[in-house]
Amino acid sequence: MEESQHSNELFMFLASTAHDMKNSISVLSGTLERLLDAASPDTEKAYPQMAQMLYQTRRLNDNLMQLLALYKRVGKPEYPFDVQPLEIGQLVEQVVALERVLLESRGIALELDVDPQLIWHFDEDLIVGVVSHAINNAVHYTRDRIRLAAREVDGMLEIRVEDNGAGFPKALLEAGAPAHAAGAGGVNFLTNSAGLGLYFSGEVAKMHRHRERHGTVALENGGRLEGGCFVLRLP
Repeated sequence: MEESQHSNELFMFLASTAHDMKNSISVLSGTLERLLDAASPDTEKAYPQMAQMLYQTRRLNDNLMQLLALYKRVGKPEYPFDVQPLEIGQLVEQVVALERVLLESRGIALELDVDPQLIWHFDEDLIVGVVSHAINNAVHYTRDRIRLAAREVDGMLEIRVEDNGAGFPKALLEAGAPAHAAGAGGVNFLTNSAGLGLYFSGEVAKMHRHRERHGTVALENGGRLEGGCFVLRLP
């Protein structure tokens, strides 16, 4: 009994620490975004380094947000899972606003291929987080272009984040991620860059259910830009 209480206190301490870290990183990320927005790439020698710092803080912020959501047992009654109808155009606007400075600072073009008036039911905050993380991941691998597409396909909302990089490693595709993104013996993610985000995205997708169908996440190579493709499907 005492050991169980100690474990719960430790988990609460770790969650509180992760939350504080996330808040600090969010402040740092916001400061970097404002500095980059005001700076000129032609005159500021520190611009490339600042852009790299922003990318890394966004990755840390994503990972901490995902850990906190998983800690709260995503999909269980105590997690505030809130499915509401939303225009896809509004979802895309939020993602673009979050990623604009980072993409511009890295010289990456974001191509949009969406039906802005399409309305779908999903948890807005969680899906914005999943799509933003997919774009942040693509930033690391793309050469200079990322495509964000959102369409209805076979009765499902299909959101695709594609890049023109070298594509996902064969081992990651063959692992059947995200189902096997974590090992059976505990958290043993395949890659530091994709494992946690992929596992989180898969859990969020499965939370979205309609009749006999539930959401899925998949990784592919190819797409319009012939690079890596992150595919989220929601019923």
